[in-house]
Amino acid sequence: MARFSANLGFLWQELALPDAIRAAKAAGFDAVECHYPYALPAEAVRAALAETGLTMLGINTIRGNVEAGDNGLAAVPGREAEARAAIVQAVDYARAIGALNVHVMAGKASGEEARATFIANLRHACDLAGSAGITVLIEPLNLRDAPGYFLQTSEQALEIITAVSAPNIRLMFDCYHLQIMQGDLTHRLQTYLNSIGHIQIASVPDRREPDHGEIDYRHILHVLETLGYDRPIGAEYRPATTTDAGLNWLGAFR
Repeated sequence: MARFSANLGFLWQELALPDAIRAAKAAGFDAVECHYPYALPAEAVRAALAETGLTMLGINTIRGNVEAGDNGLAAVPGREAEARAAIVQAVDYARAIGALNVHVMAGKASGEEARATFIANLRHACDLAGSAGITVLIEPLNLRDAPGYFLQTSEQALEIITAVSAPNIRLMFDCYHLQIMQGDLTHRLQTYLNSIGHIQIASVPDRREPDHGEIDYRHILHVLETLGYDRPIGAEYRPATTTDAGLNWLGAFR
């Protein structure tokens, strides 16, 4: 039976993170994940996770100066100090709450210097995270939602992972982003399964509940079951109305 993780960066946004964790448990999710939990003391998040028995699958490094257009820092030449401070922050917070993964956000950049910067920062992240038993994730984003983002395709991500050459770096396979950029999701899942650290779902093109749109997630779930993938799948979508009103897909997909 498929298992699912509630991405609390999008779901139950009206609630404080500890209460959103409790809401995810009550709704029947098997795990949780989030984006930027840093405004809350780690102790409060850890307590909610312990109370519910849910695992925090992952958190993101901060985007940087959002008002100035930042969307991550790790591939941006000249901002290595900021990028590494963000990595330290994320790994420390993940360790404190027992999170399994840290998504290191690349940011807006292009070219060989950006690639070299990203690889160097990821090696640093893998060293820090590895000592805490944490996996580093990198995620291709689509250029419609994230214009100028450095990491855009699964092939590019796999090349970066190979270049970093660390045992604890994996691909975040977001079906929404990769369908927009590349499609051919079944083949990509089959081909890259051993390099995938986490999978996320949302409808395409509207990034709503995953029960409609151009991706048949029942087929995707069947493919993953056939491949033996048994980790919780991240529900990272923007609810059409309220989170609770849109959860019929959860029971149907099980």
